[in-house]
Amino acid sequence: MTSRERTRIIGLYTRPPDDATVVCADELGPVIPRTFPPAPGWSPDGHRIKNEIDYSRGPEKTWVYGGLRVRDGQQVTMCAPSRNSVFYQQFLQLIEDANPAGDIYVVIDNLSSHNSVATRAWLEGHPRIRHVFIPVGACWLNPQEAWWRIFRKAALAGQSFADPDEITQATRIATAQLNARARPWRWGRPASPTRQLRRRYVYLI
Repeated sequence: MTSRERTRIIGLYTRPPDDATVVCADELGPVIPRTFPPAPGWSPDGHRIKNEIDYSRGPEKTWVYGGLRVRDGQQVTMCAPSRNSVFYQQFLQLIEDANPAGDIYVVIDNLSSHNSVATRAWLEGHPRIRHVFIPVGACWLNPQEAWWRIFRKAALAGQSFADPDEITQATRIATAQLNARARPWRWGRPASPTRQLRRRYVYLI
């Protein structure tokens, strides 16, 4: 990855084009119906929370598509049984519907379904959407990855799912809750808070 590529992507977050929307997109999964371990924490008796490992593989897999709007932190999610061009185009349509004005810059990785012939043909009919591909091995440039960590704790941690419909319902509820308290996503580490001293003592020697 060149510094020019990195600067271009970061520039979309810090200095977005006028009358345009920047959306960071990614897929989470596959999420399989099973019992997920609880979020890290402490029990009332002062011990780490433990949970029996429950691992399984099966045909009922769910992929969660997510798109983070950087300017206000609002999220668009969609669950699908597979990760392919058809469902990705459906997800792009949701993003376009959620942003009816101006161009839409979608920051995404180089998965084959994101740049397939079918997807490129679909984009010709939706000129407002413009792809910005993240270089290989630079997923840290996509804030959606950080949102997934928040989502896992809100929707999956400590939950037991019997089928994909329950995963879809948990995704919908968690997305609504997180959007209700969403804030703009700013690039970079925030400054450390200034410590306010309640009392100040002067010692004379």
